Amino acid sequence: MPDRRPNILWYCTDQQRFDTIGALGNPHVHTPTLDRLVAEGVAFTHAYCQSPICTPSRASFLTGRYPSAVRVNTNGNTHFPPEEPLVTRRLAEAGYRGGLVGKLHLAGAYHGREPRVEDGYDFFRYSHAPRPDLPRGHDYTEWLAAQGADPAQLLRVPHYRQAGIMEPSPSQDNVPPPLHQTTWCTGQAIEFVEESRGRSWFLSVNPFDPHPPYNPPWEYYRRYDPRTLPGPHFRASDLTHQAMLGGVDFQTKPRRPEEIQGQKIQALYYAMIEQIDEQLGRLLDALVRTGQRDDTVVIFTSDHGEALGDHGFTLKGCRFFDGLTRVPLIWSWPGRFRGGVRSEALVELTDIAPTLMELIGQPVPDRMQGRSLLPILTGAVPSDSHREFVRCEYYDALDEPHRSFGTMYRDRRWKLSVYHDAGLGELYDLAEDPHEFESLWDSPAHQAIKTELLLKSYAATVRAMDYGPARVMPY
Repeated sequence: MPDRRPNILWYCTDQQRFDTIGALGNPHVHTPTLDRLVAEGVAFTHAYCQSPICTPSRASFLTGRYPSAVRVNTNGNTHFPPEEPLVTRRLAEAGYRGGLVGKLHLAGAYHGREPRVEDGYDFFRYSHAPRPDLPRGHDYTEWLAAQGADPAQLLRVPHYRQAGIMEPSPSQDNVPPPLHQTTWCTGQAIEFVEESRGRSWFLSVNPFDPHPPYNPPWEYYRRYDPRTLPGPHFRASDLTHQAMLGGVDFQTKPRRPEEIQGQKIQALYYAMIEQIDEQLGRLLDALVRTGQRDDTVVIFTSDHGEALGDHGFTLKGCRFFDGLTRVPLIWSWPGRFRGGVRSEALVELTDIAPTLMELIGQPVPDRMQGRSLLPILTGAVPSDSHREFVRCEYYDALDEPHRSFGTMYRDRRWKLSVYHDAGLGELYDLAEDPHEFESLWDSPAHQAIKTELLLKSYAATVRAMDYGPARVMPY
């Protein structure tokens, strides 16, 4: 590592699936900026979040611990536990200047600006979501008003349970690009980058998109023809299978692709991602213009995925399909990290925090459950070996009719999902069934592997617990 510690630009979208980057195999979405990051950095193609829900996932990757260990398992919490230090706070304590633009979502934000802990951010430009009905404390809506726009008129919010399809047209646009929250995030981020030149800094950029409603500007949506897109991963048998899991919470009920306009929501979603890609490119250009690109580590990821019509679902809930739990993860530092590497290693978002600690020359705290990715990034170890398994949790995470509890255990071949208290589960052979259509949970020929995975999953869950105060004496 060089004498000067690098700047850290951590760009985290909201609800972006793993399979939404052109260079990583999606021929339908346009992502030239992300394609460039893939070409110059390390892309982890099997990165998993630790909860398919916003707050527990963000609590997890910002601490390097499982949501249950942090005791942040749900959206809408009263507060974030102050005794759980965020990695951003640790960076600030190590001498970094910290900035946040956009979403934080470590606690409930329904009534406006969420309560903060010692998070390490002294530059704080907050916007939980581009909504006109959040009553206070949103810097984006105040910025809109300063531009002469009326947030109540501009930021239309559809009924969320209807998946929020807001198809734009030349005569009826959604929020136009110059006034969009994603564009605002970029402008605020560039301000931070310019004024922090000459200092070691970290910046969290957290736009709301591509989180539903599916509402891109016309400028981006016009670039996609829904009729040319493949649509969701779906078989008619999905409806029967999901009916068996009907008591396990999800934000929507399963329906056929034509009922949910599967190709259209895919086009809308891809258009939102293309706008993110363009704005990320604008931010990277600012790093080049200010002479800071070679001194800056860029991380691109998302907090969790989106069902997007797969198996009949939209939005998110207590399921562990790859569309919900597998996310993009790209690291780039020109001349320092390996370039053009696509790692198939199993990694978790818990691994980000210890990587950052090691990157800046600080010891990794014992309480962090993640494992540093730095050896892979620098080429000290082979790129495709990191973890034997990854895991994910859903513990009553959403305000839904049932109190659902689920865990996922995924190794190189198998994925086991258990819906606790419901007596239900799923088992998929990902080598033979990568889109998770045929659950082998009840297959007589697979009971031995199911039992083996159940024991491994239980052991991993026990090890993920918060052990409490440190032992410092024999008794």
